[in-house]
Amino acid sequence: MLSDPHIGFVVAAYSIAFVVLAGMIGSVVLDARRLAAQLDEANRALEAARGDRRR
Repeated sequence: MLSDPHIGFVVAAYSIAFVVLAGMIGSVVLDARRLAAQLDEANRALEAARGDRRR
């Protein structure tokens, strides 16, 4: 298998695919964290507005 003349291409293709998939997963995780933080902030603002209205 290592004597195959195309092994370099195969290794490069799998390496690039791994890097691309890792980048996509990383961007989704970071976006989910950002959205969760925004949702928490919106919930705090809503609770504050409801608390002011109840008084």
